Amino acid sequence: MTTIYLIRHGQAEGNYYRRCHSWHNGLLTPKGRKQLLLLERRFEQVHIDAVYSSDLYRAMSTAGAIYRPRGLSLRVDPDLREIGAGVWEDIPWGQLLHDHRESLASFLCCESGWYVEGSERFPQVQDRVCRAVERIAAAHPDQTVAIVSHGCAIRAGLSAWLGMGVDKIGQIPLSDNTGVAKLEVERHQVKVVYYNDNSHLGEFASPARAPGRDYALSGMEANALHCRPLSLPQDSAAYLTAREEGWRTAFGSLEGFDGPALLEEAQTDAGQCPESVLQALLGNTPAGILHTDWQRDADKGLGWIVFLYMAPKFRGKGLSVQLLGQAVSAGRAMDRQYLRVCCPTDNQTGRSYLLAHGFHPVGGGDGSNTLEKYIGLEL
Repeated sequence: MTTIYLIRHGQAEGNYYRRCHSWHNGLLTPKGRKQLLLLERRFEQVHIDAVYSSDLYRAMSTAGAIYRPRGLSLRVDPDLREIGAGVWEDIPWGQLLHDHRESLASFLCCESGWYVEGSERFPQVQDRVCRAVERIAAAHPDQTVAIVSHGCAIRAGLSAWLGMGVDKIGQIPLSDNTGVAKLEVERHQVKVVYYNDNSHLGEFASPARAPGRDYALSGMEANALHCRPLSLPQDSAAYLTAREEGWRTAFGSLEGFDGPALLEEAQTDAGQCPESVLQALLGNTPAGILHTDWQRDADKGLGWIVFLYMAPKFRGKGLSVQLLGQAVSAGRAMDRQYLRVCCPTDNQTGRSYLLAHGFHPVGGGDGSNTLEKYIGLEL
């Protein structure tokens, strides 16, 4: 008999930025790296003979918590990947909700008929994950193996091993990041000892998420943003109102505020790239602004966030990170390695936010007005 611990990857950028990352690569978040420490501790006293993962960064990084402390090598198997999402890859969930509501509901419920251009179907995922687990078990008789895979892929496998069938994948709740299932495999028979166990996460554990179309969509509607380019100069009033309110919030007055100059900068950047000035919406309600500059310092592999803003009623809800994710995604698509932002030292709220999301001061010590975040994809 082969014992297999089947583990979901730690929290990754797709989870945090609320984007569809299936085969699209992203890095683990700071929370994800903390989860790895807890995962490593969970398995400290467990003998492991081999470690496998999918070939996606977030899974390979998570597997490091198991194989590195033991001096093992990582064995990579593409059949352990998440379901391929085709043309939906790296699209914000809020955009998919806005543009493809019914298809998104079908995807979130893991319905066997779901398909978009270039994607896989859930029965395909179930077949390849089951084959991979059986193949790995056959290669390690009477041994213990750790496998790191992905949320939907694991649910697809579990539905088969629990005898639920491909149409019941969506009835299995999505595991927490680094959640663990234990399998016992013998002669092509897979016994599920337990699944979706997040006991090692303690206070970092997420509440159980009930499956179902209504639950899935209501969660998206409450906190998934979508964006549209601002048309300048037609939308000048919306842009200037946001800049003025953001300035007043940061500095307590409008002293030094130069609206015409800021608007001219926005029009120039939007003229070079319409996606440089975006309005974020929650449903149909304007919620924020993201203004980026991809021309400045492009030869140095840099991109600049000029203005990242959430309207007052949407602050404190964890939504703004989706705009940061939009900037990260756009920057990577243009081969930028770093994002920079200028934040005066007396804007303590803004600096605290940036520091908490992976930026650090550059070019002048801790008091520098320029902060930088690495957005490359090196592991």
